[in-house]
Amino acid sequence: MTITAKPNKWNPEPEIISRAAEIIRAGGLVAFPTETVYGLGADALNPEAVRKIYEAKGRPSDNPLILHVSNVAQVRELVYVNDAAEVLMKTFWPAPLTLVLKAKEIIPSVTRGGLDTAAVRMPNNPIALALIEASRTPIAAPSANLSGRPSPTDFESVSHDMNGKIEMIIDGGDVEVGIESTVIDITDPKKFLMLRPGGMSREVIEETLKARLEVPNSESKKRSPGTRYRHYAPDVPVVIWRRGSRPPTVEADSAAYMGTHEPGFEVREKILFDDTANYARGLFAGFRKFERDECSCIVAQWPEDSSGIGEGLRDRLTRSATSGVMYN
Repeated sequence: MTITAKPNKWNPEPEIISRAAEIIRAGGLVAFPTETVYGLGADALNPEAVRKIYEAKGRPSDNPLILHVSNVAQVRELVYVNDAAEVLMKTFWPAPLTLVLKAKEIIPSVTRGGLDTAAVRMPNNPIALALIEASRTPIAAPSANLSGRPSPTDFESVSHDMNGKIEMIIDGGDVEVGIESTVIDITDPKKFLMLRPGGMSREVIEETLKARLEVPNSESKKRSPGTRYRHYAPDVPVVIWRRGSRPPTVEADSAAYMGTHEPGFEVREKILFDDTANYARGLFAGFRKFERDECSCIVAQWPEDSSGIGEGLRDRLTRSATSGVMYN
């Protein structure tokens, strides 16, 4: 039986947080909000608890998990912190930025996906930070959805995928960012890698590091979650459409559309976003809505802006598309 609770978002009630922390310390699973998407949390240092995450999600066990912390002191216990990490943590955290560094032995192999590195971040959400602090342990937390499905950005989506599979869901309302964190590999002080674009822009990170984020090879990419398997995909086929290209061949009475501009072709339903940031924020919720409405396919506009969060949005669309990127 999954219990639910809805604390005050900015000042979460101690009794709710304490109950959730007790579950974490006892080796159970708690879904909780972050600023990016909802996470499915377990004690990152408890191998049996971490295995429950993989089981609940149906997630491949070689896909590493991000360790969520509430303070920098925790980071030093988990990984070998270098100068680049010091700068980024001091400048940005808490933020939608995950750092990959060489792992210490304290982190179980199952949490790291069998790698010698670990991914760590400090979420920018009062509920998440309170839960980590009260649990007195770093919390391993991938997105709180069935593996491969659109990430959950609201309580209803988490409940749909996880109710009955985990001990507790904390309802923190809608998230602010809507796609997962940016993941960068800074294990090599001379070569920084962008493993996964996301909620923090490449440009601001490069400006801070005074260095370019380079493209990883296939082995380096394995150090980040969300890079090796089809992710973020609804049960409805997704077709990516570039504005100005010929209209896609869809059934007008059952197709859906989302983007920042009018499609110029007939569909049954559409969601128009004000800008790229709102498109990213509403992407996964839109996927799930069109699923519920039993649309025959989803036409998603290719973001025209590749800077800022646009890079992360393009990545999520590419991974969710039925047959890769398609321009009709």
